[in-house]
Amino acid sequence: MTGAEPFSLPKAMRRYHGAFLGVGLFSGLINLLALTGSLYMLQVYDRVLPSRSIPTLIGLTTLMLILYTGHGLLDFMRTRVMARIGVKIDRALRTRIFEMVLLLPLRTRRRAEGLQPIRDLDQIRGFLSGLGPTALFDMPWLPLYLLVVFLLHPWLGVFATASALLLVIVTFVTEFKTSGPSKDAASSGAQRMAFAEAARRNAEAIRAMGMGGRADQAFAQLNGRYLDDQLKASDASSGIGTFSKIIRMILQSGMLGLGAYLSVKGELSSGSIIAGTVVLSRALAPIELAIAHWKGFVAARQGYRRLKVLFAELPAAAPAMQLPRPVRQLSVEGLTIAAPGGTTPIVQNVTFQLAAGAGLGIIGPSASGKSTLARALVGAWSPMPRGGTVRLDSASLDQYSADAIGAGIGYLPQDIELFDGTVESNIARLDPQANPEAVIKAARLAGCHEMILGLPDGYKARVGEGGTLLSAGQRQRVALARALYGDPFLVVLDEPNSNLDAIGDFALAQAIKSVRVRNGIVIVIAHRPSALAGIDQLLALANGQVQVFGPKDEVMKRVLAAQQQASGASASPPGAVAPQRALPPGLKVVTEPETT
Repeated sequence: MTGAEPFSLPKAMRRYHGAFLGVGLFSGLINLLALTGSLYMLQVYDRVLPSRSIPTLIGLTTLMLILYTGHGLLDFMRTRVMARIGVKIDRALRTRIFEMVLLLPLRTRRRAEGLQPIRDLDQIRGFLSGLGPTALFDMPWLPLYLLVVFLLHPWLGVFATASALLLVIVTFVTEFKTSGPSKDAASSGAQRMAFAEAARRNAEAIRAMGMGGRADQAFAQLNGRYLDDQLKASDASSGIGTFSKIIRMILQSGMLGLGAYLSVKGELSSGSIIAGTVVLSRALAPIELAIAHWKGFVAARQGYRRLKVLFAELPAAAPAMQLPRPVRQLSVEGLTIAAPGGTTPIVQNVTFQLAAGAGLGIIGPSASGKSTLARALVGAWSPMPRGGTVRLDSASLDQYSADAIGAGIGYLPQDIELFDGTVESNIARLDPQANPEAVIKAARLAGCHEMILGLPDGYKARVGEGGTLLSAGQRQRVALARALYGDPFLVVLDEPNSNLDAIGDFALAQAIKSVRVRNGIVIVIAHRPSALAGIDQLLALANGQVQVFGPKDEVMKRVLAAQQQASGASASPPGAVAPQRALPPGLKVVTEPETT
């Protein structure tokens, strides 16, 4: 399924309309063959027993065996076809579903949903692969069975019709009773799993600071609410399911009693009594089967609705034209950024331009918007509506395909996450066809080649989930090598030396220099001055706004002057008036931390 194809589960199903038509044909033949038992009993009671003809009995029995064998084979094929339709729909949608999972934390506030889209697709596939859809295919044949019963006797037909209507009413009651609890169970289950995943990621802090008991209590509350919702949904569906079985048995016996009454009056043969009862049982079976699988149907329907809403919020991007790899400049024009799904700007009206070979450092107090700006520069966060743009070689980032722009960008986030794989696969950005020479080159540029060789199994060493088998410094250097892999044009490093020692700082400076030497652009966000080695320009942020931008030495002088002025004012004795010294043009002293 291409990225340009909009999400539509009905559209995905229409791709397999031929298979559905085949299942419908099988269902028709299955329902016709299901009359075999009734007709066989009718003929045995009304023809074989009165005539005592053994050849007739053998012929009827042989025909019955052939028809039942065909019934079984068709039912077997129908079930297998439906299972494969479910798998094919899963495969057709899984790329967009996984893309949506990745976009959720970057485009919306709905982070708590986590892997819910994947679970929703599992629900849809599971329902299509189960017995629930067969009941839906069989229901349209209900009038045929009622017609057969009417042909046996009108009163039997009236009784059968009333029985079917009663079970249809039970079906609607099932829908009314189960939809609400099932929806609540899905919501509370998503919150429960999101909290459990967050606790797992923070296991070290929870253990070290004695938060285990409180975390367990919080999880117990979420789990209790989920179990209550699940219990309500289970009670509703199972209770109505049991009620429907009881009604069905009563109706079958009622049909037998009514047939006996009509037979006593001489209006019905004994064979018709048995045949009518069997036909009624077969007519009501799809309704009872639908009630038994109603919980799965409701879950699949709710999953479909959630996916439909989510894909409307995150439409598939139109196919991007294959643009040449950027090589000239980075332009940031009036950039305004808010958190995904938010409306309050974190970064406002940022404008600057960098040519190939430039090195920019971004500095500022905590919560000044530095990491937010970094996310926008690499396309992870999108600008607000009419919030400016980021361009590489005059093309905005959204004009590039995700894969194409990814090859031209290297990014080292502040919070480093590695995949549970080998060091090689992490540096190569999970590319199974990666050139080993390119991997080693990136590791050398990051100054971690020798460190990797010192690991057990070297580049084939597994890093563990999140890179837990490596130290913080090792993870940071491997992530730096990943950012440098493939010689990207734009490299953005967010706090790249937060876990590095002196040797790591030197390697970082060399890596920055290497990017600039090959005419790439490197942007470093830093609190420590050692990370700014090899940088020629600085941009100071405060409260999400650019305070000053220019050559590094000039900006540093202006920032230091502003800091000295602020220190002089704060050191004045109570009641004294601070000397009135003008700040450098465009520079403000920020003393209040941001809330974002």
